[in-house]
Amino acid sequence: MIKLYLIRHGQTPGNKLSRYIGTTDEPLSDEGREFLKKLSYPMPEELFVSPLLRCVETAEIFFPGKQLHIIEELSECDFGEFENKNYKELAGNENYQKWIDSNGTMPFPGGESREGFKYRSLTGFQKAVTQCIRKNVDTAALVIHGGTIMNIMEEYADEERSFYDWHVKNGKGYEVEIDTELWKKERRSLHVVREL
Repeated sequence: MIKLYLIRHGQTPGNKLSRYIGTTDEPLSDEGREFLKKLSYPMPEELFVSPLLRCVETAEIFFPGKQLHIIEELSECDFGEFENKNYKELAGNENYQKWIDSNGTMPFPGGESREGFKYRSLTGFQKAVTQCIRKNVDTAALVIHGGTIMNIMEEYADEERSFYDWHVKNGKGYEVEIDTELWKKERRSLHVVREL
């Protein structure tokens, strides 16, 4: 059994302004850093992180001195022409209205499709789990993005919820468990222990 902590990075300036922050590599805000310092999570044996600065900084606050294993595929979605804009700035944008009308299912113009993003997220997650199994690790943390967590939970959680119902706030996430023997047999699921 492997215990995993799926943790969303702390707040960035763009998060505070409700912007679509995907590929924009911005640091944590001062407010975001201060909030994270009030939280604590158990030190994991292994630590997997998105390459983006906000995740690296969050991991360093939560787990000082712990070696980071960067997994590129765990990056946030590429929001294309919506990147670094919020709904107010996109009001009147024809492509944004089409995306809203599709309930967020159509690809981001100039960015990733929902399916492409999900496939990439799950590939990165499987890399982390495979490393844990090979190294016989009991606990690991993934400091990643909200959308990445939502993809993982929608696909593997033993509680059925839609993608958007797995949303978590900055610095929060889920504690889950994996039965490694079932995982190796392609019967992949996450037992949800609790929301962090």
